[in-house]
Amino acid sequence: MLANGEKLGAFIVPTGVGASIGGFAGDASVWARKLSKKCKLIVNPNVVNAACFSGINENMFYVEGYSLDEFFRGKCKLIPSFNNKIGIVFDKSVPQRILNVHINTINAVKTVYGINVIGYEVTKEPVDVEFFVNSSGESMGNVKNLDTIKTSALELIKQGAEAIAIVCLFPEDDGSDYANGIGVDPVGGVEAIISHYISKELKIPCAHSPAFENIEISTDIVDARCSAEYITPTFLPCILIGLNQAPKLSLSKGISVKDLDFLVMPYNSLGGIPVFEAQKRGIPIYAVKENKTVLDVTKDKLGINCTELNSYEDVLDLI
Repeated sequence: MLANGEKLGAFIVPTGVGASIGGFAGDASVWARKLSKKCKLIVNPNVVNAACFSGINENMFYVEGYSLDEFFRGKCKLIPSFNNKIGIVFDKSVPQRILNVHINTINAVKTVYGINVIGYEVTKEPVDVEFFVNSSGESMGNVKNLDTIKTSALELIKQGAEAIAIVCLFPEDDGSDYANGIGVDPVGGVEAIISHYISKELKIPCAHSPAFENIEISTDIVDARCSAEYITPTFLPCILIGLNQAPKLSLSKGISVKDLDFLVMPYNSLGGIPVFEAQKRGIPIYAVKENKTVLDVTKDKLGINCTELNSYEDVLDLI
């Protein structure tokens, strides 16, 4: 519980594991928003990011995965922050015409939301991103030149940036299964590699948005859960809106894992650090059965103490 007596929860949907709720484009937002009416709520970007939309609100803390793990380990505290100064790193591989679309996007977000984007840097070298889905159905990938992102991010921090947005060029993918609501978001796993690296190295809020050379908007009807990504040529708005109010990270002061009242997870993806740390610290864990992933890591297989609930509606009633 927070110092003011308000409850604090964490609502997590792991990235790249094909969650039936939250594995697409902001499709867990509706439940996060409902829960955030009852308490302060920590969310990972995967919960609320939705291309040109965002499910974030002022009662949520937007925390990237590596920093979230550090928070649960007790190695990082969160200092609430609003109107962060945001710097953007663009992959050198992004063609100028695509960069221009993103610059227009930045200006639109600044105009409509008053978000403080202090500037951008283009990496000195191509980042060179690859992504794929492994034999277990998880989204994975490789990034050949992470250091060039770090170099540009450091330059933006020198200019006063308090949060870093990253835009890398991704190879094209037909995404037909994903568009039909089947399987995993193919780019989610490698996006996590990028954001985890910058968070670990620079101890600063960050998030990633992919860029593609083909910016033509499809006229096909797709699954409603991923539709946000099919009506826009850029996914940058959601991460700028999220980073605008991402909490600053601190070793010594702020909200700690000791303040956390509960953790909500999909029921069969319980193998992560937040779950193990919550178990160790006696923080209630709620595993939601209606949210299934490609994993098969349940409380019975782990031998942990957690409460299985049928739906997010049941979580709301319990809280």
